[in-house]
Amino acid sequence: MQRRVSLPWTEQPDGVFPSVCSLDCPDQCGLLVHKKDGRIVKIEGDPSHPVTLGAICNKVRHLTERIYDPKRLAYPLKRTGPKGEGKFERIGWDEALKTIAGRWKELIAESGPEAILPYSFYGNMGRIGTEGMDRRFFHRLGSSELERTICESAGTEGYRHTMGGSYGTDPEDTVHAKLIVMWGINAVSTNMHQVTIAEKARKNGATVVAIDVHRNRTARWADWFVPIRPGTDAALALGMMHVLFAEGLANEAFLREYTVGHEELREHVRQYDPLAVSAITGVPPEDIVRLARLYGGTKPAFIRIGNGPQHHDNGGMCVRTIACLPAVTGSWLDLGGGAIKGNGGHVAHNDKALTRPDLRRTKPRSVNMNRIGSALLELDPPIRSLYVYNSNPAIVAPDTNKVREGLRREDLFTVVHDLFLTETAAYADIVLPATSSLENTDFYHSYWHHYVQIQEPVIAPYGESKSNVETFRLLAEAMGFEDEAFRDTEDDLIRQALNAPFNPAYDGITLELLREKPFVKVKAKPPLPGKLRTPSGKIELYSKAMERKGLPPLPTFVPLADDGELPFLFIPGPNHNFLNSTFSNNAKHAQMEKSPKLVLNELDAAELGIADGDAVRVWNARGECELTASVGRDVLRGVAVSLGLWADGPDGKRAVNALTPDRLADMGGGAAFFSGRVGVAKIGAGSRRDGA
Repeated sequence: MQRRVSLPWTEQPDGVFPSVCSLDCPDQCGLLVHKKDGRIVKIEGDPSHPVTLGAICNKVRHLTERIYDPKRLAYPLKRTGPKGEGKFERIGWDEALKTIAGRWKELIAESGPEAILPYSFYGNMGRIGTEGMDRRFFHRLGSSELERTICESAGTEGYRHTMGGSYGTDPEDTVHAKLIVMWGINAVSTNMHQVTIAEKARKNGATVVAIDVHRNRTARWADWFVPIRPGTDAALALGMMHVLFAEGLANEAFLREYTVGHEELREHVRQYDPLAVSAITGVPPEDIVRLARLYGGTKPAFIRIGNGPQHHDNGGMCVRTIACLPAVTGSWLDLGGGAIKGNGGHVAHNDKALTRPDLRRTKPRSVNMNRIGSALLELDPPIRSLYVYNSNPAIVAPDTNKVREGLRREDLFTVVHDLFLTETAAYADIVLPATSSLENTDFYHSYWHHYVQIQEPVIAPYGESKSNVETFRLLAEAMGFEDEAFRDTEDDLIRQALNAPFNPAYDGITLELLREKPFVKVKAKPPLPGKLRTPSGKIELYSKAMERKGLPPLPTFVPLADDGELPFLFIPGPNHNFLNSTFSNNAKHAQMEKSPKLVLNELDAAELGIADGDAVRVWNARGECELTASVGRDVLRGVAVSLGLWADGPDGKRAVNALTPDRLADMGGGAAFFSGRVGVAKIGAGSRRDGA
């Protein structure tokens, strides 16, 4: 395996090179990239990575087919047909940059810089490529600011109100757990190395419980699957607390020393008895008691809190409530116990040095990315230009039809920087070709494990593609920005980010060390014992900060918002072979996933005359799509679960987010993807689209 040699890796035609997975996945695997005759021929896991240990998913194993996909963009494009039809002609970078800068200068003169909005997320988790030169550029430009809240923000805020930040158990320690609860996470598909660790724990006697709305791969792997109605996770956690307190399973010494509000919580959960909670959640009362006794009587007990529960109207409160359980039992002090929602706080780099918010001269207008459709259609003064990178809002954003209506505006100047002509790029005026992560220099840290990793270019840029860092440097030059911040190299940016005096966990971690050792563990301390970053310094079971915001100060079950009278709660969940919309346009991955499915309970399906494999129409007032029914006992009655964000088919009816509301969750401006209702009918059955 190649480490440090005189020639850059891009100039070495043959060899095996260390790398890192760039996907928005908690595992962030170490990779080995094999080259022959200057071309990547194989990607495998790096067995020397302390957490991922050489195991990788199919998404990454087949990454070469994505990198060398003949549909990949190789040069800039200019639109020649109507928006959405995908008709373009080739242009050069000089023309593209001149067109973009010229149009933006006109818009700034006419309407001010806030007429321009960036739209991005973490299609690539490289830190300087996703939150480095790009953020500097838009700060300096003075554009409207995007609230990047589509994924974890509701749960992150709920967890922060309880635990003070994104600080959880070291996943390597969870091998010692004797009970592992996978709560709202299909870890087999989305956090496979937590499953690997859990398997080791299970061989040592651990029990694995999965709590979810769908009997997915993780639920089938677990020792016990607890199906639950969508959006009721907080009620189940409160019901467990009721039993823990009532049966003397609470750790009173821990509660007195490390928490505030435990007496108030004890009284509060009396109302959440197993019968009442069963009526809310659909979990039988005896299972609620059994689950609580198992959790309270097993040490160490660990909860892996997934993204699922937070994607509801009450998502922040769901996660906050689940996060209170380890405090009631005191499992934070047991090696391998506690919880993980995210561990981003442990590996927090110097964000301000990287993004340079000081370059912004005025307070910006703020736009929530979950409401991009409404923003494009309703905001006054209007958004007149959109720059999209590392994301595909025409597929991933809620209320897709509204988003696409906004993207069709002829007066909206749209630029998309991507590897492919995505559904969003089809609406663009200018499309720029992007490099893959294996063509970039960047550094990475996981939001699950505690390792920092570096990526150096393994192959030269594909065609005329450019990285985000290079593109924003060129845009800064085209706009006439002379700030020193835009002259920083990739190495400069990494060094600035790693210089994080506020986070002692980074002590001694330098760019040079990362080049010597492609992955380095930060010196993170467990959340407890110690002082948390909550106002009280303790776990806040009662939160005065939440009370001041008008939110319930104690963990509370709050029902979902009214989304109409249609019969099914709709959950647009992930599938095994895509990551959001990434890979959905690649033939290999689509073939592995087979077809877009809708999972229904067999009793619901029988009432509607739907058999397994039937084509079904799914609809509500926001839109409709057509999927293939998967009928069985994998969901409770009244629940419909779709699998994956599929690329638009020839019929254009695969976009499941056409059905999702763009309401915001209770905390953090998060998305409420999983709180919509739909109707379902067999195609050709002659039923009408009620509510459409």
